[in-house]
Amino acid sequence: MPASLAFNGTFEGPTDSKGPTGQLCNWLEKLALKDVPGDAQARAKALVLDGVACALVGAQLPWSRTAVEAILRIEGTGNKTIIGWNRTASGPVAALLNGTFIQGFELDDFHPGGPLHSAAVVIPSLLACAEELGQVTGKDFLLAAIAGFEVGPRVGMALHGAQMLSRGWHSGSVFGTHASAVAAGKLLGLDAARFEDAVGLAGTQSAGLMAAQFEAMCKRMHHGFSARNGLYSALLAASGYTGIKRVFEREYGGFLSVFGEGHDPDASQITRGLGDRWETNRIAIKPYAAMGALHAPLDAIFDIMDKRPFKSEEIEHIDIYMSHSAYHHGWWVLERPLTPIGAQMNVGYAVAVAILDGAAMVRQFAPQRIDGDDVWALIPRITAHHDPEFDKGGPSVRNTRMVVRLKNGEKIEHFVEMARTIGQPLTNSEVARKYRMLTDGIIDPKRQAAIEDRVMNLEKMRDVTELAALLGTEVGAAFK
Repeated sequence: MPASLAFNGTFEGPTDSKGPTGQLCNWLEKLALKDVPGDAQARAKALVLDGVACALVGAQLPWSRTAVEAILRIEGTGNKTIIGWNRTASGPVAALLNGTFIQGFELDDFHPGGPLHSAAVVIPSLLACAEELGQVTGKDFLLAAIAGFEVGPRVGMALHGAQMLSRGWHSGSVFGTHASAVAAGKLLGLDAARFEDAVGLAGTQSAGLMAAQFEAMCKRMHHGFSARNGLYSALLAASGYTGIKRVFEREYGGFLSVFGEGHDPDASQITRGLGDRWETNRIAIKPYAAMGALHAPLDAIFDIMDKRPFKSEEIEHIDIYMSHSAYHHGWWVLERPLTPIGAQMNVGYAVAVAILDGAAMVRQFAPQRIDGDDVWALIPRITAHHDPEFDKGGPSVRNTRMVVRLKNGEKIEHFVEMARTIGQPLTNSEVARKYRMLTDGIIDPKRQAAIEDRVMNLEKMRDVTELAALLGTEVGAAFK
């Protein structure tokens, strides 16, 4: 660590080594790559590759361009990589923008139990931190990423995961700060005492309102805020600036007591299975460009149409039955005009366009497609409902029942117990194919292959700035 970032005081242990905050921080200090099973290391690299793909797609989207121009006008420039722009900014600004790009088109990962978009908070924080430090190896980057991938979902599960969405919080931006902070903190070499400060600083910067999903550009930026705030937390802690001690167990003003007030938060989830159960392996990688709770309905309509093809004009009505969190997160009566973020969060639009196009990827959620008359002719014939039976498995259940009624009187029912995104996750080789598909046409083939090679062989990289340089060159636009 450069002397400018080093803390010159006396390092001591966490204030309570037996509490959840202290246990977590002691584990983070001792975590080494040799402790991580090979499958979790491989999955972490796949998650990084998927995050990189999402960033490259997201970098030149219309709302991303608005964000870059506005923020650089406010904040000025620096020397940290902005992905896909041939421009640079300060570390916190680069983390904010790169996180915004990864979350820029609802293509990125999510954890089914503690719903957050891990790559969007971890990768931007690590890239900025690695460029600040210089000479960071791929092994160190990989280990730090795994630390973030492990911590974020655990904090989310302590708040009962998707329950946060039902209550109106943007869950991932609430506990994404911790994932970013511990990832950067691991790269900075924090000990347990400074990790306690970092997670305390992260907790006091957590926020995010889910009403952003209806039309606001800022929904794309929420995880960017968390990436930036987590980076700040780690850098401040490394410099000796203290944060809230025992942030997870404090009864007054603590993280869980405030965000989980009246909802029985479970602090034991933060440390349960540390080092034995790897949450990195449970992070889901999306095959659709839509919010995670819409994946089971999309599976349902594709399954139905695979067995019994029909055209949109044959449909009398479609009813979709969902759990409380999925329904409240993914259903409202749509009105025209609709923004891409609203389309990607609404089950009515997603199912309608999937029926018409046979797909639910980038083109289906582009502005030109969203305004199609054929889509809006079908949308009024689709209705979602809350089925309390689906809540009995807990707030993280993502199942659905679909009933399709055709004008000829035929009725087709289909139940999806678990979205394939979770139950049959994309393999690492399928993630690589997704990367190539998403980046085809927006970067040249040589650069595309070089990025994939660096990420999938991350542990062999001597200096992560090689990867940053490949990512920083301008990319093409997925659509205008």
